[in-house]
Amino acid sequence: MTSKMVRVIVFILAFAIAGYAMVQYGILKASDAGLVSFKLPKPDFELKPWVYVLYVHIFTAIFALVIGPFQLFIKPTPARRRWHRLFGYGYVFSIVLSGVVNVYLSLFATGGWVSSLGFMSLDVLWVGTTLTATRKIMSKDIQAHKEWMLRSYALTFSAVTLRIFLAPLAILLGDFEAAFRVVAWLCWIPNLLVIEAVIFRMRLRQL
Repeated sequence: MTSKMVRVIVFILAFAIAGYAMVQYGILKASDAGLVSFKLPKPDFELKPWVYVLYVHIFTAIFALVIGPFQLFIKPTPARRRWHRLFGYGYVFSIVLSGVVNVYLSLFATGGWVSSLGFMSLDVLWVGTTLTATRKIMSKDIQAHKEWMLRSYALTFSAVTLRIFLAPLAILLGDFEAAFRVVAWLCWIPNLLVIEAVIFRMRLRQL
């Protein structure tokens, strides 16, 4: 598969998941979403304020998911540099805000402490890689900035891989909560492994 095809697939999947989330949570009722409807019957679950925090996470994460491919795949020429910088600020702000509210959401993650730990680990790495990428560009280290942004977006893309893996896992394991415990880790660890291989190949080409 060529790099161009990979980029097209990333664009399509990112926009597909963003579109689904906007329809499900922006037009339809959040309580009708599969994950929310699964949590509602539980006696220890309170929809509010959880659902409001969820909205913050969803719409900040959607922005990062959609803007990421444009930042990564379209070369910032002198004419585009200002927009690249502005959208970059938006990307970083969205991830930091989403990462902060995710700490609260992780505490109530379906699947208990295993899921909570998986998502909290994702949050820490997500914010950490993004801020590291920001620090690298501020110090004019463009190559390191690109590498850390790739790691950051690989973690942003966990929004896509979570939804790809969750349904098959639930069918395979026959238990939604068990599937969620697995996907809390599976949605981001393979992404990081793949992107590290990509970064390694990029470095080899520069030798």
